[in-house]
Amino acid sequence: MQFTPRVALLEEAVVAEVSSCARLFGGMEQLRLKVQAGAEELGARVAWAPTATAALALARQGAGPAERDGFRGPLTGILDPLPLHAIMAVGQHHATLARVGCHTLGDVRALPRGGLSRRFGKALLVGLDLAYGLRPEAYAWITLPETFHARLELMSRVETAPALLFGARRLLVQMAGWLAARRLGATAFTLRWCHDVMRAKDAGTGGEITVRTAQPMQNVEHFSRLLAEHLAKITLLAPAGDIELLASEVTPFVEECRSLIPETLRQGADSDLALERIQARLGQASVQRPVLYADHRLEWMQGWNSDPARRVRSQGQEPRHALPLPTWVLEKPLRLIERNHRPHYQGPLQLLLGPDRVEGGWWHRSGSGAEAQPLNVQRDYWLALSPHAGVLWVFQQRLARDQTAWFLHGSFA
Repeated sequence: MQFTPRVALLEEAVVAEVSSCARLFGGMEQLRLKVQAGAEELGARVAWAPTATAALALARQGAGPAERDGFRGPLTGILDPLPLHAIMAVGQHHATLARVGCHTLGDVRALPRGGLSRRFGKALLVGLDLAYGLRPEAYAWITLPETFHARLELMSRVETAPALLFGARRLLVQMAGWLAARRLGATAFTLRWCHDVMRAKDAGTGGEITVRTAQPMQNVEHFSRLLAEHLAKITLLAPAGDIELLASEVTPFVEECRSLIPETLRQGADSDLALERIQARLGQASVQRPVLYADHRLEWMQGWNSDPARRVRSQGQEPRHALPLPTWVLEKPLRLIERNHRPHYQGPLQLLLGPDRVEGGWWHRSGSGAEAQPLNVQRDYWLALSPHAGVLWVFQQRLARDQTAWFLHGSFA
């Protein structure tokens, strides 16, 4: 069963068969509104009809949406008043047909078919029959390319980088459509511009900029905001005449559940998008986020990262521990005094839960060179109760010569 629209090229237009997927968009009327909104953003004209040739004929007229609706009545009543150039196979013989008094498609259809075939060939009758639904249409449906690469020639030379956004937005809309059809999300896209041929010798042929996102996206508005922030910091070395857009990095896009029961909106989504815009404006190193790493050592479970692409790859599942982790962690563990082989911190500690053994880090060093120190740990963590400080997170560490020592590492709020 077919649930996606089938698309093909027909002369200077793109035709699509959408009846099989109208139900997914809430019916034909809702689908029309979505297609019309997208076409206006691209500067295209849309027409609807039972046949592709009839829809193309209506689209060539330049009238309003109501006049380009081929479903408002029988095709004969809608197509007959159209001029000859509405169908290319008929318009090619406009001069000859006009001399015999034919000015509309209805006038041509009134002539004897035998005489039309002998005088103008079979192509004219085939074009008419395809438009009026008297002959089946067959097209080579387009398959989506594996990669996205689109180019746009600007209407005039652009001398400032922010002005490139007007043309780039059209390419972003095309990229979002490709991503949606391929069920992918972009984590990086590249905008390139070509300098005008009258440029200075030292200006080069053009330039490019790559924009990254923290998570796979299909949102045109967010892409435009990020691109605008980056273009605001660029100075063109020469006027640009062409631009092209590439989807540099894409990953599978997991769509949200479309449940019949209304769901609570994710509050973190808007904050993530806002942080990306701030990072694009202030610079990548100016905004950093905490990242969880797959490490059992408490000091290195969390880090700070400003690279969106690296942040996504660095994230891992939170390590599992036998004991609950503390709310607050000391920057450097505090060594505790021992009395009668019992650790003390504002009084003797009562060991509640434990031990939870953490051992590893032999691969981790504090730096490079001869002065680098290994960061290997050998600890037994306990949950301890202090008479005055409350619940604490302490560990017993094995030292040299079979000696041990107790350290305070965190506390609970």
